[in-house]
Amino acid sequence: MELEQMWGKAVKETEIIRYRISPLQTFKVTDVPYTLLCESIVNPGDTVVRKGHVSVHEPSLLMPPNHPFFEGFGFEENLCVDKDTIRTFLLLRGISFPSLKYNNEINAIDVFEGCIDKAVKHHADRLEREEDVKAGLIVGSDECWQFSVLIFVGGLVTRSASKDMKNLLERHK
Repeated sequence: MELEQMWGKAVKETEIIRYRISPLQTFKVTDVPYTLLCESIVNPGDTVVRKGHVSVHEPSLLMPPNHPFFEGFGFEENLCVDKDTIRTFLLLRGISFPSLKYNNEINAIDVFEGCIDKAVKHHADRLEREEDVKAGLIVGSDECWQFSVLIFVGGLVTRSASKDMKNLLERHK
């Protein structure tokens, strides 16, 4: 599947079930844990569960504009495209990430024996029981999971942007 098709599929199929409640930190690295649920391609009726986290580094006024750094998303290994191609691909579609470093680490890949709806309920209930306000819950496609994680992180960055700008201006007064 080509990048354009993968992006379209991710935009169409990614659903953010639950954002983290606490905002991103302006002056520190923010660790953003997530659980990504995807229908299994290998075992129809089951759900692939990816648990990981993205470290979003603090904003910097010294980095070049629209030049984010994506680490650990598997673009080179799984999709055979380099980071510059991904940045250009997103920018040409009007998607710009702030010049931050986004480092993704997958902690576990597991299979939930049940359909995606049951997996969503199970994991949403678990996050609520654990009173986890930092983790997000995402539904996406297994073929383009990287873009689903980027869509999730992009939403968090957008939600934090006004607070970050205010904090940056206050610090540099």
